[in-house]
Amino acid sequence: MTANSSSYVIESGAALVWQGDVPTVRHNVSVVVEGDSIVEVREGRVPGRVERLDASDQLLLPGFISGHTHVSVGSYTRGLIEGGGSTEFLHTVVDDLPDEELDDLMSFNLLELVRSGVTTVVNQDHNVRRARSYVRVATRWGCRGYPSGMVPGIHRLFPIWHRQTDDVLTDSVADTLREIEENLQFGLECNHAENDRIRPNMAPHATDTHTPETMAAVIDAAKKLGNGIHIHLAQSQEETRRVREMWGQTPVQWAESLGLYEVPVLAAHMDGVDLEVDLPILARNNVYYSTCPTGGGPGGRPQPWPEMLAAGVSSGPAIDTHTNDMIENVKLAVFHGQARYELLRDTSPVPLQRPTIEDAVNGATHVIADVLGRPDLGRITVGAKADLVGIDVSGPLVGSGAFPPKPLWNLLYASGKNVKNVITDGVHQVKNGQFSVDDEAEVLRRGGEVVAKIYRAVEKASYLQQSAGTAGHPWGGKFTPLVEH
Repeated sequence: MTANSSSYVIESGAALVWQGDVPTVRHNVSVVVEGDSIVEVREGRVPGRVERLDASDQLLLPGFISGHTHVSVGSYTRGLIEGGGSTEFLHTVVDDLPDEELDDLMSFNLLELVRSGVTTVVNQDHNVRRARSYVRVATRWGCRGYPSGMVPGIHRLFPIWHRQTDDVLTDSVADTLREIEENLQFGLECNHAENDRIRPNMAPHATDTHTPETMAAVIDAAKKLGNGIHIHLAQSQEETRRVREMWGQTPVQWAESLGLYEVPVLAAHMDGVDLEVDLPILARNNVYYSTCPTGGGPGGRPQPWPEMLAAGVSSGPAIDTHTNDMIENVKLAVFHGQARYELLRDTSPVPLQRPTIEDAVNGATHVIADVLGRPDLGRITVGAKADLVGIDVSGPLVGSGAFPPKPLWNLLYASGKNVKNVITDGVHQVKNGQFSVDDEAEVLRRGGEVVAKIYRAVEKASYLQQSAGTAGHPWGGKFTPLVEH
């Protein structure tokens, strides 16, 4: 079978199939793909002469949807973010790269996402230029995505975000409105391109970096595109404090008062959420909450996913940045969520629900697909898009050498390296463990060369030495940007 075969059968050890509006694990499942769609799902083998993919050692899942991603960022921040604090200097260096090198960086990171089972990326990249780079690479590989440029873009963000007075925010409005219009024009140019795999959305950075005027412009643009809004919402206690001081409401309340939830909204982090005030608002407006267990690098404080689950808020794990391993984020969301549940269940002002691996997989498949208005995604069922992921749950370190009776539970021992097959729109990006839509070694080489250039700029600026120890972490200080051209 070739990567572009139009008709084939995947014979899995087990699959998470859509049965009676509920995802259910069934063993020995065959899935028939024709073109970009699933045309048959059945237990047992499909008779007759047909091209077959042996996935008898694998659990077949709907392709994962990462609801909060900064695709271009991961490879150049990991190993440097772990001390906490700002990565502003690194982003400054990247924004000086020519388009070809930016695409090389994007390719390295998107390859990692695909290899770990992501078939749809909701991508808030750091400005519209990076969003265009994402579309170029995704188009080349047949990937599905909801791309956007963050507004304010990374080149303008930090002075507004870390301002000392709100005059800085007021003075930024004109430039932010121009960025919103630039992102809208980008979205209109490529909306529904590539067999409808590209659907741009709008991505305001957060509530504390916008005003009512700029948020109104974002909402209007999102309605014109028809694909939704992607935002950091109540991502910190500082954001919540600041928005309450400016507008007299929590970020979640303020967004509702502005009409933000009139379109699909995907919101990340929410460490600053008011649990008693905000959760009912999120639930009744069907806002999707992305919990990102590696958002600040490995470790960190568990986010309020148990409270979201208990309140009926649509939610699930997502990538954010730094690691592009979706399987790791799926299982870490469960571990973080269970730790939070055990620590807070007796003292929380609101109910908590103990997260399970089933909650995580559902949240990253059909739950987010429904918020996006995409019943054709996130499901293994007849008529759905053939976006599929096969994960080895039988081999060393993840399994026992025999196919497990509860294969979803084995995901708690898995990583992206256990992903053996990834299919988007019926086309293999990964087949039998091999990246099949590009020269993987060349993608990794070129992406690595770009990051080496970034590291040289960091060394040349003596940035680590200048900022070491400031504010208790190596990224807390000031820097003099010396960018290598």
